[in-house]
Amino acid sequence: MCFKFRDCVVVLPSLLYKVKLIFKFILVPESILQLFRICSRSAFAVFFALLLINNSAIAAPNGEALFKSNCASCHNPLKDATGPALQNIDKTFPSKEWGYNWIHNSSAVIASGDKTANEIYAKFNKTQMTAFPQLKNEDIDAILDYVDKYKPAGGDAKVVTDPGAQPAESNSYLYTIITLSLLVLVVILWRANLRLRRAANDKEGITNEKEIPLYRNKVVIAMAAILFFIMAGYWLVNGAINEGRQQNYEPMQPIFYSHKVHAGINQINCLYCHAGAEKSKQAMIPSTNVCMNCHKQINEYTGEKDHPLVTAEGKTINGTEQIKLLYKYAGWDPVAKKYNLDKNGNIDAKPVQWVKIHNLPDHVYFNHSQHVKVGKVQCQRCHGQITEMDEVFQFAPLSMGWCINCHRQTQVQFDNGYYSIFKKYHDEMKDGKRTGVTVEDIGGLECQKCHY
Repeated sequence: MCFKFRDCVVVLPSLLYKVKLIFKFILVPESILQLFRICSRSAFAVFFALLLINNSAIAAPNGEALFKSNCASCHNPLKDATGPALQNIDKTFPSKEWGYNWIHNSSAVIASGDKTANEIYAKFNKTQMTAFPQLKNEDIDAILDYVDKYKPAGGDAKVVTDPGAQPAESNSYLYTIITLSLLVLVVILWRANLRLRRAANDKEGITNEKEIPLYRNKVVIAMAAILFFIMAGYWLVNGAINEGRQQNYEPMQPIFYSHKVHAGINQINCLYCHAGAEKSKQAMIPSTNVCMNCHKQINEYTGEKDHPLVTAEGKTINGTEQIKLLYKYAGWDPVAKKYNLDKNGNIDAKPVQWVKIHNLPDHVYFNHSQHVKVGKVQCQRCHGQITEMDEVFQFAPLSMGWCINCHRQTQVQFDNGYYSIFKKYHDEMKDGKRTGVTVEDIGGLECQKCHY
């Protein structure tokens, strides 16, 4: 049910009429008290009804938010990424229940010998999908509904309705206005009740207690102090927890390098530039020599029409000028087609001072090869949809909790020799006693695994 402004037309006039009667009969305490009781009941009934309606709207699953927090690191609605494109994928499921089981625990479905599951598993290089047992069926429905209606427009993700349908109305502002209005009305009625009670007491000769201003009321002062300490404590604790985290950090780099142009449009493999990701602890930042392998021949950017380069601030970038800037760093003369030499006969080059984006604390050990080569974790799992980024930003929080949750959910790829020593788990999987092994099962949550 969706609450709209026209629904208020029925309720609010009668409510306002009752308020008007209060002031009309201000000199008759008995009538006023009777009207106030009626009005109070109506006001509170409407107030709580609106709260229930508002809560039901808020409680509805948000498909876009669920997709971005759970699926976006491996899936794109429109094209295959680490996993398949999700738009209309529910139409390919053998059944709706099959889809729920697959998303909740794909390993179990694969282990059951299901044909569809094993075809998907084989198609995507035997990379198992992360289990999402925490997602309810309603959440999954919301995600699938979002990706089915997803359509890019002007480079931004948009959700569109069926052709000819009216644009969806947003009632959040209306909820706020009505809630605040009713709160004001409650305060007014409360004050009116207080005044009326005092007037009735004066008429009957009953002595009224002296009214204490709110700012001197001990209960109000105590409640305000408690609320202040709660808010201050929350602010301090939350600030301390997030100290040093850089999620969404997007610094300006000395050269505007678009991963979308290189890794996305031109399909350059991540490992061509970041060769260390599969072989060593660090992924490695490529030297200008790696860039020049291509840019000795490519000396201008010709994609302005199809993909103009624009910064996060909206500034248009000249791609050809950025290539010329690369030549200066590399010491390359594009006219003479040779490197410039200094007086000692060495190439007159200097390294590009790239600004580091992803930083971990010094006491944290992370090995790229362990995750990429052995664990077969895709780059997008930690770095987001890197093939869609012009300017790279830190996609994941890289917090301890984020890493631990990943270790709890990620299924170990037991088909490589690295895990051959875990004979017990191999036997249990063969006997059907377990459908998969997570990183947690093989000690992935032990402190010394990641901390020196």
